Amino acid sequence: MASERLQPRRFRTALAISIVVAVVVLFLAPLAGPTHIDFAKVAAREGPDFDVMISLRLPRVLLAMLAGGCLALAGAVFQTLLRDALATPDTLGISSGASLGAVMAICFNVGRAGNLPVVWVGALAGSVLVLLLVLGIAGAGERMSSFTLLLAGIAINSMCMALIQFVHSVAAFTQSFSITRWLMGGIDAVPYPTLAWLAALVLPAAAVVLMRAPAWNLLAVGEEWAAARGVAVDRLLFTGYLAASVLTAPVTAITGPIGFVGLIVPHALRLWLGADHRVLMPCSFLWGAALLAICDAVARVVLAPAEIPAGVITALLGGPFFMWLLRVRKRSIRI
Repeated sequence: MASERLQPRRFRTALAISIVVAVVVLFLAPLAGPTHIDFAKVAAREGPDFDVMISLRLPRVLLAMLAGGCLALAGAVFQTLLRDALATPDTLGISSGASLGAVMAICFNVGRAGNLPVVWVGALAGSVLVLLLVLGIAGAGERMSSFTLLLAGIAINSMCMALIQFVHSVAAFTQSFSITRWLMGGIDAVPYPTLAWLAALVLPAAAVVLMRAPAWNLLAVGEEWAAARGVAVDRLLFTGYLAASVLTAPVTAITGPIGFVGLIVPHALRLWLGADHRVLMPCSFLWGAALLAICDAVARVVLAPAEIPAGVITALLGGPFFMWLLRVRKRSIRI
């Protein structure tokens, strides 16, 4: 009984630590860059420090934190839906669908190859198409299950990757360069209206995911277990896949595919906090936000004034870290 009483306190402590880390990163990450920022000049609204901070660094950090939080939360949802610790936002094809749409927009000169809004629209269209296809295939039988959802997602993901390679192979040189750069995934400063519409899309989906935390706990044990306790499994699977797709698609449309955030963050937090999604999911959002902002800060300074795509940094850090987790936990890591 004592341990049960301590459990909520432990969860509150974990959530408080996660909030503090995210806030600290939010304040410190804008300082990273090839040039020094004088806060006195920023406070006095003196250029160029004020302009660099407000127009370039702050929106870039906000985008990184919003994107990282969404990808980590989507990864936690997909791992729960599929009961697979290796599931990521890429597993069910949403990221690859967005990538295919963006690559086609670049290759076939819809607008101009450098016209980012057109590329974003193409990426969103690709992800929506994949979403409809996966849901159509997985829901074609008597009932939707995580197994049919996984098979449908893997099949569509493989097709999208094959089409991306084909389109890339027939692209002109300048378009091929743009495609390669986009596929690396990266964070750039975007206008505040772009941040506003992105937040308007993803934050309601994040709220839906967080509110269903008790149902995720039941589903993580098994579909039969959840159904026996009154959970509408089909509806929950549909809601989870749709919400996680909404978290992933617009972010991927703007940043390109950024890997490992949706895999490493919820996986590592599960080792620390356990599998209670009431705390795992909000902490995943906060730590994912902090991780991607830190990776983007490293990308800005390590080869300054040149920049490394943030997706490269996440892969370089995430791959060895994940192998270390596997080595430490061996084969005992389970959801």
